[in-house]
Amino acid sequence: MTSGTTGISGRIVENVFLYIAVISVSLLILITFLMIYFTIRYHRKKHPQPVQISGSTWLEITWTVIPTFLVVTMFYYGYVSFHTLKSPPKNAMKVKVIASQWSWLFEYENGFKAPDLRVPVGKPVELLLTSRDVIHSFYLPAFKIKQDAVPGMESRLWFQPTSTGTYDVLCAEYCGLQHSYMLSKVTVLPEADFDKWFQVARKEREAEAAKEPAGIRLFQEKGCKACHTVDGTLLVGPTLKGLFGKTATVITEGKEITVTADEAYLRKSLIEPGADVVKGFPPIMPSQKDISTEAEIEEMIKYIKELK
Repeated sequence: MTSGTTGISGRIVENVFLYIAVISVSLLILITFLMIYFTIRYHRKKHPQPVQISGSTWLEITWTVIPTFLVVTMFYYGYVSFHTLKSPPKNAMKVKVIASQWSWLFEYENGFKAPDLRVPVGKPVELLLTSRDVIHSFYLPAFKIKQDAVPGMESRLWFQPTSTGTYDVLCAEYCGLQHSYMLSKVTVLPEADFDKWFQVARKEREAEAAKEPAGIRLFQEKGCKACHTVDGTLLVGPTLKGLFGKTATVITEGKEITVTADEAYLRKSLIEPGADVVKGFPPIMPSQKDISTEAEIEEMIKYIKELK
């Protein structure tokens, strides 16, 4: 990962913080100097007999007006910068960001979907964020931007990279047991390289999809791989390897029962994951009822059946 300020948004945020920091440090130095000065100037040894000092109207006006002016300028500078960060340029490239437990999915305007994001250097990118389950927070530290992804609504965020490289994407909102696994990357490419990749990416993905079962693609796009494996190892959820036809102990309405993982069970687990929870695993699987079509559910069931 490349560190440092890498985009216009990062510079805007840094400038606001720098402005506030300069004022804060200047006041710290001034106040510290005055404290030391008055401690020495009016020490008891120099003034054994205290003298009443009358107030100064102009002094009181000065130390009221100047701090007020500084606070107002900090507010104004922050407000203008915030408004800029929330107003993407009209020529920005739009990318839809779909958050789910526990993965990110990026969808481009040409319909191409990927688990990581690629963008051209120097071009503004507008992110349209939403969530399939709980509240997530898209956080791109290198660009100093962060925005919540909330179920049922679409939030917006934009940035403009100024240098090529690969940068981390994190989730800054605790979203469940695998929160720390919710990682991705933003790769900034030279414009010519990005254009070449963007033109062929969808065609290459369609060619790959024709060779592999649709279930493999859906397993990644729906975030299933964050909790389930296909090699027999365990994560937050049970492995899908050899699951079809196997018996399992589940918790149904608070009681332990034994079920067979047939097509009906798999379908119910995808649509109503909290109905029959495999014993020993937390009931945290999101439902596919409103986020997957009937055809997609059929493909996922078909894929699970083939995992021997």
